[in-house]
Amino acid sequence: MQFDITGADAAHAYRLLASTVVPRPIAWVTSLGTEGNVNAAPFSFFNLVGSTPPTIALGVANREPGVAKESRANIEREGEFVVNLVDESLAEAMNISAIDFPDGVSELPSAGITAAASAKIRTPRIAEAPVSLECRLHTVVPVGDNRIVLAEVIHLHIRDEFVDRERMHVRTENLHLIGRMHGGGWYARTSDLFDMPRIAYHDWLAGQE
Repeated sequence: MQFDITGADAAHAYRLLASTVVPRPIAWVTSLGTEGNVNAAPFSFFNLVGSTPPTIALGVANREPGVAKESRANIEREGEFVVNLVDESLAEAMNISAIDFPDGVSELPSAGITAAASAKIRTPRIAEAPVSLECRLHTVVPVGDNRIVLAEVIHLHIRDEFVDRERMHVRTENLHLIGRMHGGGWYARTSDLFDMPRIAYHDWLAGQE
């Protein structure tokens, strides 16, 4: 079946795309409000998009036409934010933080999570997160009613038990991160993995003989 996305109703197009571009990593973003309150909100239009410099992209829709979500307003004003990654143990807390709390109200107490100091920016990270990325805003790109937030990762926090310091190796399989799936409340675990090494061209060519 084919769909003309350019002519489709926006809600239908979203459902089709969000149900097929899966799983998506979750950025649990902390940002600073005008009164110093810490805002926490999850976003699944998120990924690492460059390594030199380390760059992440975050897709943020407006709350309503012409009105920015609190997270984006905070990011643009402060020029910084933290991306916290979500493991299985934090799924419920992350879901609570997605509730539309009034502006200026921190989601952290209601979600049962705590703020921890960052190393290079004022915005706190989530203490319970297995991984946190301190980010400095690079630019905000308007795309229709959405905004693509590009930011440089300037500091990385990983809990000690997930890092082999001698090899500079992250035990990714032990992070138990979750990803966003289709529909209103579906998520994926990252526990069902398989290893498939990349093949060099000459090895592939030899296998064709």
